[in-house]
Amino acid sequence: MELKIKAFEELSLHELYEIMRIRCAVFVVEQECVYQDIDGIDERAVHVFYEHENSIYGYLRLFYKDEDHKIVQIGRVLSTERGRGFGRMVLHEGVKYAIETMKAESLYLEAQIYAIGFYQREGFEVISDEFLEDGIPHVKMVRPVKQ
Repeated sequence: MELKIKAFEELSLHELYEIMRIRCAVFVVEQECVYQDIDGIDERAVHVFYEHENSIYGYLRLFYKDEDHKIVQIGRVLSTERGRGFGRMVLHEGVKYAIETMKAESLYLEAQIYAIGFYQREGFEVISDEFLEDGIPHVKMVRPVKQ
């Protein structure tokens, strides 16, 4: 299993295809959520994923929500095999990269309600009431960076 962290222009065509394929499989097909996945953010995002034999097992993307205040947003977090720790591993590496390389002072994400505990284990705290995003209940969460 190899951890890869790449800017959009560094992704191979195969990696980009696999990222789009698994995001569609998890969010559109599995969760039955019709939404605009190709949203223009991927081109300015850092893509963090675990790959083995040309298959991606855990994925997320990082981008500046507010570059002036060094707020990095985490999104599209997924694991293609539940219960094997790939989601936890990729989240941990994404947080580490955001802090160490992107110099994040705060991390932000919008979590599906069922995943709140998953993010809390990595230090995120709920900061909003529940809201609907593409028909799925979410909350906003942040993780301050200790300085």
